[in-house]
Amino acid sequence: MIKISGAVIEPFDVSLADLATLPRRELTADLHCVAGWSATNLRWEGVAFEIFYRTIIEPSVQPDTSVTHLVFGGLDGHRSVVSIEDALTEDVLIAERLDGRPLDGDHGAPVRLVSPNQYGFVSTKHLWRIELHTAEPTGVHTSPAMRLLKPHPRARVWEEERHRYLPAWSLRPVYRLLIPPIRFLSAHGSRRRRTPSPPP
Repeated sequence: MIKISGAVIEPFDVSLADLATLPRRELTADLHCVAGWSATNLRWEGVAFEIFYRTIIEPSVQPDTSVTHLVFGGLDGHRSVVSIEDALTEDVLIAERLDGRPLDGDHGAPVRLVSPNQYGFVSTKHLWRIELHTAEPTGVHTSPAMRLLKPHPRARVWEEERHRYLPAWSLRPVYRLLIPPIRFLSAHGSRRRRTPSPPP
């Protein structure tokens, strides 16, 4: 179930069965962690977010309202803010399958956002809520790590938009030091805590 709220006439739920009726899409893309490592040639399957938005969400938007940002919330508490411009690009998916198999817990089951042109923290796992906003929301990132990192509002990989205020060159050495612990936590976190780990 995905809950839709914010700048809509009335909040509503979209079942996974309803999601499954929309046209399917396959996408082979890389996932880039803000720390500097990448998982390459991942084959995602799901629904193009633009189709989901235009078909399911947009008809419920309040009249004369201009949606500028979306907040994607995961069952693990992770939240990401995405501009409407970035969310509606052709390669953003609500993914249900990875490499021909249904998503498992470590990869964001039952569905997750996949936005390959943005750093991995945008691709919210365990997607269960989408909030519509008419301005960039504040106070969305509740984890100490995300508050400290102050993520860039667009987080585009090829522009190296990691931090809201600091230039990319100043962050590369710091993030490279974080690769080993992030890999360890990503591989072992869910077994230790019995809850899904946040996306990279």
